[in-house]
Amino acid sequence: MFIRERGLIFMPYELLLIVIIILIGSFIQGVSGFGFGLFAMGFLPLFFTVKESALFVMSLAVVVSACIIARNYKHIVLKAVLILLGASLAGRVISFFILNAFGEMDVMKKLLGLFLIAMVIYLFFNKKEPSEAMMKRPIIPLIFGFFGGFIGGIFAVGGPFFVFYFLLVFKDKYKYSANLQAVFFVNNAFSLMLHGFNGDFNSEFLLYFLVGVVTVVIGSNIGMKMFDKLPRETIKKFAMYVVLVAGLNLIIFS
Repeated sequence: MFIRERGLIFMPYELLLIVIIILIGSFIQGVSGFGFGLFAMGFLPLFFTVKESALFVMSLAVVVSACIIARNYKHIVLKAVLILLGASLAGRVISFFILNAFGEMDVMKKLLGLFLIAMVIYLFFNKKEPSEAMMKRPIIPLIFGFFGGFIGGIFAVGGPFFVFYFLLVFKDKYKYSANLQAVFFVNNAFSLMLHGFNGDFNSEFLLYFLVGVVTVVIGSNIGMKMFDKLPRETIKKFAMYVVLVAGLNLIIFS
């Protein structure tokens, strides 16, 4: 996996582009609570395979989530994440086998792009908030959790499912961000553990990871400073635009 097996040596400008992609993605996640995977997976497959890109993004996403959790951990509500988290981990187990069997899934990426755009359009035009009783039904976090874990385990872009759920459940932006990052952290750490046992990492991966860690810490911290200054509605709109752009990118360029 990574450079040794593919026989590629990146030029300095290519390495710089990778760093810039990671920096922008981590900044977006610091501001909106998500978006690192969506942004990074729209560009990193130009340098790596889909599988390599997904594992790289998931490993750095753990670091980004940890940085944000360190600031907002007091706002985590365990009761709000347990069902969602259980369903998402089930989705991650299934996605682990699919990612190993099919490294390239261009048709699936286009379908994912269409689905993301449909979700954004729905949220923009549907002004009616779901009832509190509806959001308390176990089926809602089960659905959002499973698909978030499943898509996240394949493409590292399952965030929108969790984002939509927590945006509807929490009116407080700090609770939204803290619980969202907790789910991201556990899901990505779980997937990395599965791939680690499967022997999907090597020394080249570690080199890129170490470079990426420094970048995401800088990007996420700059983004979090912006997060503190923005109202919830602005954060929500920003998040929706990120999803829309990512969906279009998947359809056009995949």
